[in-house]
Amino acid sequence: MKALRRLFAAGTDRELPVPAAPGTPLAEAAALSVRLGRRPVLDAVDLTARAGEVVALVGPNGAGKSTLLAALAADLPAGGGEIRIDGRPAASWSPPELALRRAVLPQSATLSFPFPVEDVVRMGRAPWAGTAEEDEDDAAVAAAMEATEVTRFAARPFSALSGGERARVALARVLAQRAPLLLLDEPTAALDLRHQELVLRICRERAAAGDAVVVVLHDLGLAAAYADRAVVLRDGRIAAAGPPAEVFTGALLGEVYRQPVEVFPHPRTGVPLVVPERKR
Repeated sequence: MKALRRLFAAGTDRELPVPAAPGTPLAEAAALSVRLGRRPVLDAVDLTARAGEVVALVGPNGAGKSTLLAALAADLPAGGGEIRIDGRPAASWSPPELALRRAVLPQSATLSFPFPVEDVVRMGRAPWAGTAEEDEDDAAVAAAMEATEVTRFAARPFSALSGGERARVALARVLAQRAPLLLLDEPTAALDLRHQELVLRICRERAAAGDAVVVVLHDLGLAAAYADRAVVLRDGRIAAAGPPAEVFTGALLGEVYRQPVEVFPHPRTGVPLVVPERKR
C-alpha cells in the first residue's frame, strides 16, 4: 500500500477537484460507442450524471450496463463518441487526477494478499497522498467503515470475510476515496435485505452531499425507491430515461425484459412496485 501511495504522491502538480454546484455535469457520455473485440456493446449512448443525483442503470443481462459504467470511469476506451469527466475529456486527466474525481466499485472485489480490512479501506485514500487532504485520511477511513457497518471487522483479513462483508468493505474503500463521482456496479448483489437498503441510503446521502452517483441495479424496486433517474438499457442502447415513476411502465419493462410485469404504486409512498406477472 505504501508503494501505491508513493505512486500517487509523485504527481505533485495534480489539479485537485473543487466542489461542484448542484446540477453540474460530473460525467458525460456523448454518442458513445464501445466494442469488445468485434462485438458492438454500446451504440450511440448519451448520458449525463450531475452533482446531487442518483442515476440507476437497469436492464436485462447483456444490455451494456457494466460496459457503460466502465466507459464512464474511463476504464474502457470509447470506440466512438466522447467521455467527459468534470467538464473535460476523460483522456485529458492524468491517472492520479482521474482518481481524485471518480471512484469505482467493480462487481467483485478480490485481493491476492490477506490485507486487514482497515488497510483495504485505507487504499481508497491513496489518490490524496501528498495533498493537504491527506490529513483527513484517518477520519475518512473511520467514517466510511462506520457507514458501511464494517468497523468491527477492522483487523480481520479481507480474505476471511463472507461475500456480503467483502462487498461492504469494497464500498467503504470507495467512500473513503471521497471522489465527487461514484460509479457502483451491482453494489447490492451479494447483500441481504438490510444491507441492500443501507447501500442505497448511502447513495442518497452522497447525492445530498453534492456527489453524482451512477449505480447498476437489477432490483427495479430499489431503483424506483432511491434513484432520481433510471436509464433503461437494451441491446447497447438507451430504451428510456427519466424519473422511475415515468419510465417504469408495464409495457416498456415487459418489452425490454421479455417478461410480462405489473407496475403499481406503493400504497403508502406511491413509489412504483414492479413484479412479474404470475398465474398464481
